[in-house]
Amino acid sequence: MAAEAEAGTEPQGKKGIPKLFIIIGAAVLVVLLAGGGLFFFMSSSSGEAAGEGGHGASAATASHDTFIFNLPPMMVNLSSDDNGAQSFMKLSVALEVADEHMMTEIQPRLAKVIDAFQVYMRELRKSDLEGSAGIYRLKDELLRRVNLAIYPAQVESVLFKEILVQ
Repeated sequence: MAAEAEAGTEPQGKKGIPKLFIIIGAAVLVVLLAGGGLFFFMSSSSGEAAGEGGHGASAATASHDTFIFNLPPMMVNLSSDDNGAQSFMKLSVALEVADEHMMTEIQPRLAKVIDAFQVYMRELRKSDLEGSAGIYRLKDELLRRVNLAIYPAQVESVLFKEILVQ
């Protein structure tokens, strides 16, 4: 009986060992695949950076610094929502321009820029400014409007210094 008991436990132990090898093998395979994917990702991104570095060096010497043109802070009454509640927005904006010459071109047209911003922002509702998508839409629209107002001069980007919606 003792021999039968040992014989009964022996096949059960042998069945457990192949399962253990399969689990360990799968874990090693997952680690190797993850490591290979990470290596491929890191080598492709560093290769792109090195490729850009060769072209980027000449572009960096050809590029120049940008200048910031600060606009006065603006406070606008937003369009009322369906519930009739009034909302206000306080906004401080800076314009990024390519050179100092653009700053001198913007200065005499500053009233047109502020007017374009005010007209657009008064039509916004509080719900239009919710989330990052709303802020990006605002940024794109303000950039479009400022470039229309100061044409042929051009602003590279609109930078938000402060946004407060209440």
